[in-house]
Formats: sequence, structure tokens, C-alpha cells
Amino acid sequence: MAYSILKCPVCGTEYNIDRYNYLCDKCGNILDVIQKDINEFKKTDYKGVWKYKNIIHPGLEQKFLITKMEGDTNVYHHTRMSEYSGVKDVYMKHEGENPTGSFKDRGMTVAISEAMRLGFKKTLCASTGNTSAAAASYSAYAGIESYVFIPSKKISKNKLMQAYSYGANIVNIDGDFDTAMTNLKNTLKQRNDFYVLNSINPWRVEGQKTIIYEIMERMKPDFISFPAGNLGNTSAFGKALMEMKEMGTIDYIPRLIAVQAEGASPFYNYINNHEDVLHTVKAETIASAIKIGNPVNYIKAKRSIEFTKGIVERVSDDEIIQAKKVIDRSGIGCEPASAASLAGIKKLRDRGIIDKSDKIAGILTGNLLKDMNTDIEINMLSLEQIK
Repeated sequence: MAYSILKCPVCGTEYNIDRYNYLCDKCGNILDVIQKDINEFKKTDYKGVWKYKNIIHPGLEQKFLITKMEGDTNVYHHTRMSEYSGVKDVYMKHEGENPTGSFKDRGMTVAISEAMRLGFKKTLCASTGNTSAAAASYSAYAGIESYVFIPSKKISKNKLMQAYSYGANIVNIDGDFDTAMTNLKNTLKQRNDFYVLNSINPWRVEGQKTIIYEIMERMKPDFISFPAGNLGNTSAFGKALMEMKEMGTIDYIPRLIAVQAEGASPFYNYINNHEDVLHTVKAETIASAIKIGNPVNYIKAKRSIEFTKGIVERVSDDEIIQAKKVIDRSGIGCEPASAASLAGIKKLRDRGIIDKSDKIAGILTGNLLKDMNTDIEINMLSLEQIK
């Protein structure tokens, strides 16, 4: 019978899943969720994320499952995106179509379900926005009280309003996201009544990896491009491909493209400069969702890049804005961070790393209305100018 364990990806130490401290006791690294005795890619009768229950959380009882039918998001193709990127077969999977408007819902449905299984009554996260919105929504839906550490004046008002509206207790932290994360870790050392919902929680990865399951069922991309901030998706996507390859579901491995903003690109430096350790940076970028200078998942993310022979690229804020305009005016729309995926595709095509005949799957991580802090200049027409 299939079941789950927690395992350290560095030293290999295994733990029972009833544990809620997700750092290894021996080496301090973030644990993985590992599914045991699963030898086939078997789907259930559930919809969306939980269609893959047997490779996410096979032992979870129905009474603990908290879901808002997240997943099964659409994939879009448009000539504007093809012409801009120089790649004909470029497709965008829109995670902004999830219930709270971002990919975070996929991880949150699994993490909150696990919080219910463990009997927690309070959740805690640090967030620049999307995590707080999803955490507050799913906690409220489950009847759990949520607390959110937000970096002072470093969060989209749209995302903050989501968390507030869902009833989260908002804690203002003086500093950036990395400061908020430090405060969260210190709080967890002193208290054991909070269930952590940041991506140090490996159950989040289990939900987010279903993005790849859906992509690989629909198409056979040569590359998969996505924004990279705290590196939860980078970790999740590689893990999904490893599992699918091991179960024989796929016979090849698409290359991952993790795209960071130039002003928040410590993982880019770590991989491309062949650094021994990741050096943190003071993050500055218009793309608030990936404005992270000290990503916690960099070790798992490196494993994903190595397994897929992947690429870590970085793009400027101007390149992000230009790509966002293309996506928006294709009638699709996305928040700024999402546009890094298309900006990265164009940059790699211009450098000749991606061929014009390659098939690319891009990930749009958040809805158009998620981040409206960018100054917008609108040219209004008069009635006389209508053609």
C-alpha cells in the first residue's frame, strides 16, 4: 500500500510524516516528501490537483482534504507571443486561473490538508503577497486561524487586500521578505502551535509539482520556462520530472528554465558562477512576487536544474515589462513576475540557446490584477478619435 515519508535530500535521513518540523535534525536542510511503494502514474476520480492524490499524499483521509478545485488551468498560444519571442510553438499555462489567482493554491490545498490531518488550529507564513492570499483563503475555508508576516511597504495592495478580506491576522515586519522569513523562523523556534505554510513546507512542493504533470500530459515541450523567486517551483518541477521518469510515464526530460529578475538573482549567480554556497542579495525588482534575495529552496532547486540539464537566466525589469505588455495585449494578461517566463524565452532565443523550432511551455504564475503597483500611463481617446 502506498504511503508517504519525509526524507532529507542531502544526508538521506528519513522521518515519519507526523513530524511538523520540516528541517532535518542532522544537517538542517529542508526535507522532501517521498511516496513509497508507488510504481505507476495512476490518477483518481478527483478533479484538478487531487487527481494525482496517489503521488501527492496517498494516505490522506477524505475528511482532511481541503480543496477549492484548484488546478487544470488553461494553456494559451498567440501569434504576438510567438513573434516577440522568435519561437513559433510557445505556449503559456496560466496559473492565475486558480481560485485566489496564483499557482500558490496548488501547494496550499495540500499543505492545509496536512495541517488538518495534524490537528493544527493556526497557520503562519511570511509573504510578498500570493502566499498570504492563498494561505488566508485556504485557512479560512478549513476553519483555521491564519497569521501573515508581511514586509513593510513591500507588498502589492491587491494581494494584501486578499489576505485581509479572507480574515488573516496581518503582522507588519520592518524590512523585506527575507527579514520577514527570519522573523517567521524565530517565531517557530519559540512556538509550536503554528503550522508553517511557506515553501520550507515540503507539502507545498507536492501540490505545485502537478503543474508539470498537467503539462506533460498535454504536450511534449523541449523547454519549460517559469519565474524563479524562492525556488519552490524550481524544486517542485524537477521532482515531478524525476518521479515521472522513474515510473516510466515519460521517456525524455524537458529542460527547465528558471528565470530570475536581475535585481533579485542570487540563484542565477550561484549556478552560473559555480559558487560553493548561495550568496544572498538585497532584492530590488518591479516583479514583487520574485523579489527574494535569500531563497530557501536553492539546494533542491539545484538538483532540479542538474537533473534536467536546465538553465538559470535573469532578465531586467524593462525586459519583464515589455514581455508583460505582449502577454497582456494578447488578451491573456499576467502579473509582472509571470512575464519573466516569456522574457527569458526571448533572451535565450536571441542568444541561440533556444531554436525557433523548439516547443516551449511557459508558466504564468499570477493573475493580471494581482499586482497593480506599477505606474500606468493610459492614452485616452476623444469621441472624435474613434475610428
